[in-house]
Amino acid sequence: MTDDEIKGKILLKLTNKGKFVHSHTSVDNIPKSFPGHMGGSVKACVKELFRENILIRKPTSYGLQISLNLVETEKIKEYIEIFENSVNM
Repeated sequence: MTDDEIKGKILLKLTNKGKFVHSHTSVDNIPKSFPGHMGGSVKACVKELFRENILIRKPTSYGLQISLNLVETEKIKEYIEIFENSVNM
């Protein structure tokens, strides 16, 4: 699985859960839908999504929470399409 496919799966999971702007989830929940050996790759992709301004951070007393940035909707759609195309092959 490529990095873009991993990002697409992460973003698809967050969009399906409705995690936009004011709805957050723990960053620790993201790797749960991937095989255990991919944990490092998933965490690296989450960091890249922060750099690309696609994910928004919300630090709390109980840990880092994340949500999707609605301004970057086009990028989100592109990554999801990459993931869906790889699954449908």
